[in-house]
Amino acid sequence: MTQLMRIVMQPARRSEKVVNKHYEDTIAKPVDFDQHAHLLEPEVIVQLKELFPKGAAQMWGVVPGKKNVNVSRIKKMSPGDWVFFTGDNKVYFGGTIALMWHNRPLAEHLWDTDDNGSTWEYMYALSGTRGFDIPISEVRQLLGWKQTRNIMGISVLNDADSEALQTLLTLDAAPATPAAPLDPQQEQEAVDAFDGELERKAQRAQRGEQAALKRRLLPGNTGECALCGRTLPGAFLIGAHIKKRAFCEESEKRDLANIAMLACTFGCDAVYEHGYVTVDPAGALRVSPLAADSPEVATYIREKLEGRTISWWNANREPYYQWHRTHTFKDVPSA
Repeated sequence: MTQLMRIVMQPARRSEKVVNKHYEDTIAKPVDFDQHAHLLEPEVIVQLKELFPKGAAQMWGVVPGKKNVNVSRIKKMSPGDWVFFTGDNKVYFGGTIALMWHNRPLAEHLWDTDDNGSTWEYMYALSGTRGFDIPISEVRQLLGWKQTRNIMGISVLNDADSEALQTLLTLDAAPATPAAPLDPQQEQEAVDAFDGELERKAQRAQRGEQAALKRRLLPGNTGECALCGRTLPGAFLIGAHIKKRAFCEESEKRDLANIAMLACTFGCDAVYEHGYVTVDPAGALRVSPLAADSPEVATYIREKLEGRTISWWNANREPYYQWHRTHTFKDVPSA
């Protein structure tokens, strides 16, 4: 079976003094490669500089654990996997594993040792990071966990839970060392497992719902994009859910007057869907600071969206925009 991108849950409660110090030292302040070259293996430095041309990266590590209990979990992790930091009853930070390596001397230099003399020597560098503010109760509910379940120690979710959680906690593609090539037999097994008829049925149902939604939003041949304000032919406008449809209650899905907005296919739908812009209370459009990392995205936002107030916003739609602000909008990681 083809290996899917996994999600790693990294417990790191910032209310604990030691954890917060580690976060401030190597997440809030990325680690400079040249300053630590004497502790990094040459091949690791080469890979890091290829992945991070600016010469620094956010880093974290994992202790081996009692009787090396964490080592088997670490072996399940791969570059390209997503990592989400949890603590104090929320998910607050996430990124893509760009590179993994083992280096006890560097870990001791960055983070010292714990009371048992262990250090966080199984290290990884993160790319494409962003901040979150998602209650852990939402994760429990989505994955069908007991509400008393806590994330104790680093955890690699299974394929089903990883796939489900990707719909709630979204990250953009980010640089990572390439994964091992797929075995041709595994690729064929994945193709054989695809049920085209089921896929077509799902697509037909989704197209029907989208058509009904668009008819409600676009009674004529032209309409106004709720984000950029341009009046465009209907072919270039879609009915975009303000809150992700997958997380709407049944009553919210049927709230056709408020759950969606018209967004143009020239860029507005994409930058909203990927969290580079959001809508604040009273309709002011807010731009993610992380948009600056993608020059084409930043240019589009600057030319078409920056400084706008969204007339489509109203008090009935505010709960949906509020969900987008807390779940989808790309906020900067907390310092």
